[in-house]
Amino acid sequence: MQASSGWAMLFINLALYAAVIGQVIVAIRDRNAWYLLPALLTLVTALITSGGFFTLQPNEAAVLILFGAYQGTVRDSGFFFTNPFNRKLKISLRARNLNGEKLKVNDKRGNPIEIAAVVVWRVRDTAQAVFDVDSYANYVNIQSESAVRHVASNYAYDDGERDEVTLRGGADEVAAALTRELQERLAKSGVQVEEARLTHLAYAPEIAQAMLRRQQAEAVIAARQKIVHGAVSMVEMALTELADKRVVNLDEERKAAMVSNLLVVLCGESEAHPVINTGTLYA
Repeated sequence: MQASSGWAMLFINLALYAAVIGQVIVAIRDRNAWYLLPALLTLVTALITSGGFFTLQPNEAAVLILFGAYQGTVRDSGFFFTNPFNRKLKISLRARNLNGEKLKVNDKRGNPIEIAAVVVWRVRDTAQAVFDVDSYANYVNIQSESAVRHVASNYAYDDGERDEVTLRGGADEVAAALTRELQERLAKSGVQVEEARLTHLAYAPEIAQAMLRRQQAEAVIAARQKIVHGAVSMVEMALTELADKRVVNLDEERKAAMVSNLLVVLCGESEAHPVINTGTLYA
């Protein structure tokens, strides 16, 4: 029997203390010191028995150890009694948050980045948590940092290859990979990882400005590509409409001039100022 309800033993324990008081009264009444010996033995028994009581709150467990031997784990909440010589180690089974510090690591491309994660975990196997690792809370802290570093080195920060998962663009995939990595590392400590997500992600300060300029340049190039694509489509549409409706017949040279003018107007950053040509194209 690992533990039982403590209420029955509580009444027995109180009866022992009452017996001690009665024996002392009898010894004093009869003036016989020998009557104090049973009272002393009963008192020692009552004191030892008192050490077997313990209480557990919801989501709390007690690991019972008798002279170095594991006896079992009590997970139910309430008032219990166990062998008074059992050592009772209480462990919280509640979910805990580990808010990791910012770490400086290199991503898949070797760029230095700052990254941090939050991990939600709880003790699943109390025996493993107590006996298989020195300190399960410290073990979670160290292994979480190691897992974050390893996962960060497997992904690029941003702008990866086609269909490549990146740290910034694939938050859910990275979180799932981090959770699996942590669960593999923490399995031996009896810890269950419920969730792990990145809370901070940025380039390291020494390259932040350079990366910002690169992102701005890439944004400008992407915008220019869209503008040019749109301008070419509009010019093509204009030439097609003019030819289909026979508004004007243009030879190749006039078409080239028209295309040049339209592209300047459509792709230019400043407002276009029309110039009236009073001559001819061939003048």
